[in-house]
Amino acid sequence: MINFEIITIFPDSFNSYFNESIIKRAKEKKLVNINIHNLRDYTKDKHRTVDDKPYGGGPGMIMKAEPIYRAVKRIKGRKKKKIKTILFSSKGKRFNQKMAKEFSKLDRLIMVCGRYEGVDERVARYVVDEEVSVGDYILTGGELPAMIVVDAVSRLVPGVITKESLKEESFSKDFYYEYPQYTRPETININNKKRKVPDILLSGNHKKIKEWREKYK
Repeated sequence: MINFEIITIFPDSFNSYFNESIIKRAKEKKLVNINIHNLRDYTKDKHRTVDDKPYGGGPGMIMKAEPIYRAVKRIKGRKKKKIKTILFSSKGKRFNQKMAKEFSKLDRLIMVCGRYEGVDERVARYVVDEEVSVGDYILTGGELPAMIVVDAVSRLVPGVITKESLKEESFSKDFYYEYPQYTRPETININNKKRKVPDILLSGNHKKIKEWREKYK
């Protein structure tokens, strides 16, 4: 049995899809287990804040690294079974049938659903194992990609559907890579190491910040 662990700020958005059809039957047969974690439960302020303004300026809000780190750490626990943690991102590795097969062999797959204008880059670098993209398009959040991954991976778990029903799919086009983004606080502790926002984003020099960001295009 594979355990899907989904970290999101919209936990109710999964109720309908995961309680219908093949996924529902797979859950009932205990072939897959799906746990939805509300990211706001891992905040420490009274407003349960999960986002903040980006360093260096720019539109929108960026999801904070600390609540995500706490959530992932808590979900992983001390068990050393086959676990993988992914973050849905437009600059991530393309999700395909080969990746789905690899995920289906895990004991636990932890998925981080981003929102707003992005996620603090320290999550991608120090918290998750891999960034994953589901296609060459922009979505408002990682909830739909999480559903896609759960669906694609569940189909490959023995007993969920017949072998004759399996179809292989793959994608290979390149995609635009977005520059890393960070938000407050300036320094945070991840795995007992201080992870700091790049100095260039704290400089206030918008010309140099722009040049730094353009390196990722």
